[in-house]
Amino acid sequence: MARISLDLAHSYKPNPQQDSDYALLPLKMEFEDGGAYALLGPSGCGKTTMLNIMSGLLVPSHGKVLFDGRDVTRASPQERNIAQVFQFPVIYDTMTVAENLAFPLRNRKVPEAQIKQRVGVITEMLELSGQLNQRAAGLAADAKQKISLGRGLVRSDVAAVLFDEPLTVIDPHLKWQLRRKLKQIHHELKLTLIYVTHDQVEALTFADQVVVMTRGRAVQVGSADALFERPAHMFVGHFIGSPGMNFLPAEADGAELAVVGHRLALPAGRALPAGSLQVGIRPEYLALAAAQQPGALACSVAQVQDIGTYLMLTAKVGEHTLKARFSPETRLPSAGDTVWLQVLGEHTCYYQNEELLA
Repeated sequence: MARISLDLAHSYKPNPQQDSDYALLPLKMEFEDGGAYALLGPSGCGKTTMLNIMSGLLVPSHGKVLFDGRDVTRASPQERNIAQVFQFPVIYDTMTVAENLAFPLRNRKVPEAQIKQRVGVITEMLELSGQLNQRAAGLAADAKQKISLGRGLVRSDVAAVLFDEPLTVIDPHLKWQLRRKLKQIHHELKLTLIYVTHDQVEALTFADQVVVMTRGRAVQVGSADALFERPAHMFVGHFIGSPGMNFLPAEADGAELAVVGHRLALPAGRALPAGSLQVGIRPEYLALAAAQQPGALACSVAQVQDIGTYLMLTAKVGEHTLKARFSPETRLPSAGDTVWLQVLGEHTCYYQNEELLA
């Protein structure tokens, strides 16, 4: 296992001149030994580029990669002692499950007794023990991907195991089970695991620390709780949550805030720099309020949806839309009615130039 340090940028163009020329904008980042991390973001944000730089499949155009303080920028994946699991299964169809899992160990001349013990541990964890002697060619796609996961995990001496969207081909009802297994394996084997995904549920349930990426930038690194409660960037607020954070334009002036043209008093003890801001509030924290209540806005109800486990209220304030989540027992007004929603409170976040204000 290794502590991985990145101080780099990467462009696929020979002479990058502007931010849009970079697949990865300049960044400094540390992945601690034995940590479970997820790189989360939409397609094209740079997460697979970062993973391939860590694995040695790609050399960064600027900067360096360190493993435990050792410069490995130009070292191959073999020299870095990396295991990588790809989006689609990489296995030998003519081999049995046991032979596939043993292959990386036999390649390294590991004694047979040790191979048997290690393969047994991994197959037990991945619930493949009953298929050890089956040829891989006859297995379903999810079983093949389990083998691919097992091949990445079977070596106990790896510096890190890198996963590039490994559950894409897995049936949806099995994804939760496999994520739970990977979490269990991490706790038991103490491997450094780095997991690329565009699925926030996968990232937040698997990783201790999530790196949220957009347009080649890592905009926040934090726990699931930190990303939800205090998004450091408006993109994080929008991307994390279902639905994402509500944003309203505002103008700060002393102890007051003009939100969509309505003047609201700031909560006691809250100071904001004068000028244009964005007010962010999660749908979970938008509460019903009495008319004219401090920090509340009058909104027009556009729609109320019964989602089953909660009610989703969609309201308009001026040209802006707010989404609010309520328990199924809540009595909500009907479409076309006016409702007062508490916008300013302890869970409200304030942003300037897309960055969270302290």
